[in-house]
Amino acid sequence: MEGHFYKPNCKCPKDAKKCTCGATWSYILDIGIDPKTGRRKQQKKGGFKTKKDVTLAAAIVIQELDQGTFIQESNITFEDFTVEWLALYHGTGRVKISTIRIRKNEIVRLKPFFSLNKIKAITRKMYQGVLNDLSKQGLSYGTITGINCTGRMIFKKAVELGYIKTDPTQYAVIPKTQKTVEELEVEEEIPKYLEKEELSLFLKVAREKGLEMDAVTFITLAYTGMRVGELCALKWKDIDFEKHTVSITKTLYRPTNNTRKYKLLPPKTKTSRRVIEMDATVLAELESHRARQNIVKIGHRDTYHDKDFIFSKMKKNHGYPELVTIVENHMSRLLKLAKLNQDLTPHSLRHTHTSLLAEAKVGLEEIMERLGHADDKITRRIYLHVTKAMKKEASQKFSELMRSL
Repeated sequence: MEGHFYKPNCKCPKDAKKCTCGATWSYILDIGIDPKTGRRKQQKKGGFKTKKDVTLAAAIVIQELDQGTFIQESNITFEDFTVEWLALYHGTGRVKISTIRIRKNEIVRLKPFFSLNKIKAITRKMYQGVLNDLSKQGLSYGTITGINCTGRMIFKKAVELGYIKTDPTQYAVIPKTQKTVEELEVEEEIPKYLEKEELSLFLKVAREKGLEMDAVTFITLAYTGMRVGELCALKWKDIDFEKHTVSITKTLYRPTNNTRKYKLLPPKTKTSRRVIEMDATVLAELESHRARQNIVKIGHRDTYHDKDFIFSKMKKNHGYPELVTIVENHMSRLLKLAKLNQDLTPHSLRHTHTSLLAEAKVGLEEIMERLGHADDKITRRIYLHVTKAMKKEASQKFSELMRSL
């Protein structure tokens, strides 16, 4: 095998018997023939302090070549490889667009640390330092966990493709800080939702003072507990008026809030695909809404975006599914009119639905199934909060009964 050891940056005279300038050793080895050009391929590496060190390193390469395990690491930069990785990740066809968007955002977090580094030069110490630095910046444990997840996928693929030998993320640890009493209290805090009387008032205001579609929108959300993205993606074919059911099979995705640029994606999780019972009150509201929608459809038959959406635009961009932000804004307006908590959102109606089902003595498993949850800490917390109060009330009633004897 062709190769030799040398000191490329030695400044000592050529006839000097001993190097005194502190230059380091390098090796250069022939490692095969490039099949594209027919020219020999060489492996170069420097920075060795002694000839013994460089000889040992070269011997390892020769052994790997003999065993067929040698990998010539790539000079590609981290930034360039992330572009290649994203294309491969997207190309699997198994990843949601919303997830790809998350991965892009997490790569943005890593770029300031690694962008111009060659991917082969990123060490375990460097990668751990990045996680530590992100923690010092005040990022939450969950956020850093997501960034680390993306980092691990990137470097794992680099190993699979033969760009690097070792994965610098393999033994990385996400820093954990001791939570304060205040943080622990926030974690245990029950999410805000509407009490039964408050919900009744809110829906009354929606009927009497609501804007276009407000009544049918918020009645549907309150009575079904569905996510607002699922609501905006609903089509008339999803409603079975005879069986009183709705099939929830998709969610609306609009990364730029552009009315005409939307996508229908699978629901959040496998359990999010579900068929649930609908109350006659909701079905009646939907029937009335369909009659009004048909009038709009006839009036704009040439331009109507007729894709069967239930909650579609009625005043302009006719037929396009409603924006989630519009639903949020309309709810804020109604809460203000009803003098209720304006911090509530359409998602709060899911929490409200949970609390009322718990109050109606529906089991937690049935509630989870209706909401499309495999498991959810917030839903469980609300359920336990409501049922705990009910159990306390039952105990008090028993005590009163015994005292009356």
